[in-house]
Amino acid sequence: MSKVIITCAVTGAIHTPSMSDHLPITPQEIAEQSIAAAEAGASIIHLHARDPNDGRPTPDPAVFMQFLPVIKQSTDAVINITTGGGLGMTVDERLAAPLLAKPEMCSLNMGSMNFNIAPSAARVKKFKYEWERPYLEGTTNYIFRNTFQDIEQIVERLGKGHGTRFEFECYDIGHLYNLAHMLDRKVVEPPLFTQTIFGILGGIGAEHRNLMFMKETADRLFGKDYVWSVLAAGRHQMPFVTMAGMMGGNVRVGLEDSLWIGKGKAATSNAEQVAKIRRILEELSLEIATPAEAREMLKLKGGDLVGF
Repeated sequence: MSKVIITCAVTGAIHTPSMSDHLPITPQEIAEQSIAAAEAGASIIHLHARDPNDGRPTPDPAVFMQFLPVIKQSTDAVINITTGGGLGMTVDERLAAPLLAKPEMCSLNMGSMNFNIAPSAARVKKFKYEWERPYLEGTTNYIFRNTFQDIEQIVERLGKGHGTRFEFECYDIGHLYNLAHMLDRKVVEPPLFTQTIFGILGGIGAEHRNLMFMKETADRLFGKDYVWSVLAAGRHQMPFVTMAGMMGGNVRVGLEDSLWIGKGKAATSNAEQVAKIRRILEELSLEIATPAEAREMLKLKGGDLVGF
């Protein structure tokens, strides 16, 4: 069995500052939590940026460049930059930082979808910033755009243009077929780092039978041409990634995906989640991949060829 790659998604664009005092907002906080997550065992760090003044997601390359070099200088972890961005960003805005940074890896969402995070607004007693409530509640009328043309444009400009490879984010069965279509047409090349995602309202539900179904479908579509990874939202995070590890998959944790470390207990950092899943996997006699091993498994270009 291959070693397990742990990805840590540090801040994301779903949760807002009022949901957790531990969500990293400023470039310094993002850098510090990324470095700590890498030290805890994450070989890939997945990154978004936020406006340091109020925590709203931002595509501004200048903000990314305040933390990307710091992380690179302090750890050997693979740096993975979002191309999904935040709610309402255009594709050009979503690509601005990755095109400048030329990272080893970027996320790439494999289909347009309803993406409803409005229910989380009802669980916040008091918002710190005016933008948070409408940002969340507005998703009842929001479609996360990722057309076939968008996907091909991102692969062409970023992948073929700069040698960046992708974490293919698949929120439902149809997204796996979209990825298979791209593979058949040679738009993308193996190995496909395929992140199957569970528990987002608008995507496939967080049920264990769905985990099996997504894995069986990916096996049938891709055979040996893919590397499987799993993330699940909120309280489903640890059970799902543990199950994925036992099934031979790789795992993703982090405060982008869940603000919790256990039932009713908030996580105090990204590193806490990384350390927990590492302990669980190692107690199951599974070995954790180093950044160098992750690079080899995913055929990445290397940290010396990035633009930061």
